[in-house]
Amino acid sequence: MANENAPVNPNRLTVEQAARLLSAAGQRPISVAMLREDLDAGAPTNADGTINLVHFAAWLVKEMGRGD
Repeated sequence: MANENAPVNPNRLTVEQAARLLSAAGQRPISVAMLREDLDAGAPTNADGTINLVHFAAWLVKEMGRGD
């Protein structure tokens, strides 16, 4: 098992790493399932399936502006 305290690259986060990072930084827990829903809804990923945190955040802002 990989060391969970090892530095992560915000340009190449696994879904699990992104969920942990976003949960730690935010006011509510973010689950892997929540991120997978976003990915299924069109959130961007790298070619290898990892998440670029800046691209993901930009996508979230764009989606918030849609005003569903």
